[in-house]
Amino acid sequence: MLKWFSISGISKEAKRIRWPKTKDLVSDSSEVIIFTLAFMAFFTLCEFIIAALLKLAGIGV
Repeated sequence: MLKWFSISGISKEAKRIRWPKTKDLVSDSSEVIIFTLAFMAFFTLCEFIIAALLKLAGIGV
């Protein structure tokens, strides 16, 4: 059996984890949310533009 694959090994590894500070966690999370919303807006705009071009060409509904 592996030495680290035990309750004491797992608890030892869990203590060595560097958890992020609250300020860093909020900052990183807000960056992810902002970029996600920006990409959502970009792709939605692209979809509307392509749909308008297809409709102009007589292909769209």
